[in-house]
Amino acid sequence: MKKIEAIIKPFKLDEVREALSDIGITGMTSTEVKGFGRQKGHTELYRGAEYVIDFLPKVKIEIVIQSDKLDACLEAITNAARTGKIGDGKIFVSTIERVIRIRTGEEGEEAI
Repeated sequence: MKKIEAIIKPFKLDEVREALSDIGITGMTSTEVKGFGRQKGHTELYRGAEYVIDFLPKVKIEIVIQSDKLDACLEAITNAARTGKIGDGKIFVSTIERVIRIRTGEEGEEAI
């Protein structure tokens, strides 16, 4: 089993969710986060005063899937989240050792 963590632009969340749904991914978690990388924030004007926004709003998506669905899932996220501009995000993949569904006690791939 694999865990995918993707940091994407907030306005791309619905497109990513639809792309994952189209390939049969039925569950995911999303969290509003803030961060910066090469994009390094930007300046804005508020009531005549200029100020710097260091941390930009992003969305973090977390998905646990069977290993054989990894490539299709990564392709769906990448294609749906890409704008071609700086700040499109990152995808991290890690291995999951154990999953337990709390309600039923099921373990492993049955619990996904």
